[in-house]
Amino acid sequence: MKPNFFAHRAFALSSVVVALTLAGCGSSVKLDETAVADRTPAVSTNTGSQSGSNSGQTDGNALGQRQVSSVDANASALGQPPANVARLVYFDYDDFTVKAEYAATLEGHARFLKADRARKVNLEGHADERGGREYNLALGQKRSEAVRKSLSLLGVSEAQMEAVSFGEEKPAAMGASEEAYRLNRRVELTYR
Repeated sequence: MKPNFFAHRAFALSSVVVALTLAGCGSSVKLDETAVADRTPAVSTNTGSQSGSNSGQTDGNALGQRQVSSVDANASALGQPPANVARLVYFDYDDFTVKAEYAATLEGHARFLKADRARKVNLEGHADERGGREYNLALGQKRSEAVRKSLSLLGVSEAQMEAVSFGEEKPAAMGASEEAYRLNRRVELTYR
């Protein structure tokens, strides 16, 4: 009877270890919320020619007095990103809120995409290595969906965008440092 006693103890101990491991993988982030605010009134909706004095500019108060440079949609070949516009949006740890500092970047991409409705963009969501594989895939998807929603609010057609997630599978930086984690929490805008 001693072998059953020890087998029962070993099973009970392994059950406790598994339960504690799963409890440690939890997160307080609710992945069913959208972390993008509708700021449509703050963006100029002028789609006319560039001959007007205010054409293509946004309200300075909406962006904290920042100016957004214009994008020449004809200067880039199909599949190439707009010139002089960043193609990365970074996120805080365990978060999928698009920060206000990326407003100018997203407005530049929105103007680029609206200038040529045949252009398409992949919004590739990524996460750092912390968290489980499934959780990181879901978080990467939420990040790409947040960028998609932001671009949609700026007038980009849904047919031009595809939000996908790579989770932790394609890191931008290797390692377990805070800097590597920061660089891996991102959405990349890639044109096709």
